[in-house]
Amino acid sequence: MTSPPEPSQPDPSVTGVDLDLLHRTIAIAAEAAAHGNHPFGALLTDADGAVVLTAENSVTTDSDVTAHAETNLVRLASAAFSAAELSAYTLYTSCEPCAMCSGAIFWSGIGRVVFALDEIGLLAVVGPDSDAPTLLLPCREVFARGNRAVDVAGPALLDEARQPHLGFWAPHPASPPVPHPAPPVVEG
Repeated sequence: MTSPPEPSQPDPSVTGVDLDLLHRTIAIAAEAAAHGNHPFGALLTDADGAVVLTAENSVTTDSDVTAHAETNLVRLASAAFSAAELSAYTLYTSCEPCAMCSGAIFWSGIGRVVFALDEIGLLAVVGPDSDAPTLLLPCREVFARGNRAVDVAGPALLDEARQPHLGFWAPHPASPPVPHPAPPVVEG
């Protein structure tokens, strides 16, 4: 793995309203951890800024590696709202959406994403030997490959967003040595 880039600074385009909603996603992330899941949370606001859906990560309790908070939220949103409605909605999340979640957000038609902790910051907390797989592929890069714009703001609240992750991720245990078969006995 190559060295990660330097951690990002808070995005000045994140508004006071955005910050209030990001605080809620961080609380949802803490609830996810309390429920035995990975500490990630997300919520969706309509065009007027009202919270219409919330979701937490449920990878462990659902035994589904795709049950990230954002993907869970997109599933709910796609069932409840049209793509035309979602284009005016904002998804708030405690951490930057991974490549999988970014794809789901793109396909859903959601028009704006605001995140707290970026992928680089998450990697800095969990460490390279953690059981948390990371893809250093920023959501902005994923969205830039699509044929419609997704507005992105973040990171923000970096210190607060790290808190649910501190002490949560365990390093990978050392791999046991691979046993080598005994050489064949040649009689002769």
